[in-house]
Amino acid sequence: MDIRQLTPDFAVSPQIDPQDLPAIAALGFSTIVANRPDAEVPPSHQVEAMQAAATAAGIELVVLPVTHVTLTPDLGAQLQDARANAKGPVLAYCASGTRSTIVWALSQAGKRDTNEIIETAAQNGYDLSMMRSQLDALAGS
Repeated sequence: MDIRQLTPDFAVSPQIDPQDLPAIAALGFSTIVANRPDAEVPPSHQVEAMQAAATAAGIELVVLPVTHVTLTPDLGAQLQDARANAKGPVLAYCASGTRSTIVWALSQAGKRDTNEIIETAAQNGYDLSMMRSQLDALAGS
């Protein structure tokens, strides 16, 4: 697992395996957010399998697949809701962690300074500099 801590209560990761869920629970995560659509992964990693593994590990699974159609500020708001309802730290995953970081950035626009959002992402290996104008616009609305 390659877990990258963006904030004390939120981390991102490349694709996790169902068998990783007990270790993720042991790290203190109470919720995982699946940002990867089922069409991108084999049945062994689709929502049904991840849900069964999450339930067995005592972790809540929130499904927020990121596609060209769904990648909107509304997805950021849905992530913010999932984080607000979580009983502890949240881990979001996708193929590389980039989409999960982008959704986090959308959820933070207007709550954190744009420079801080971009720096936090960069410190964890994700270049979101191309989102600066979008994050600034969202912060101003």
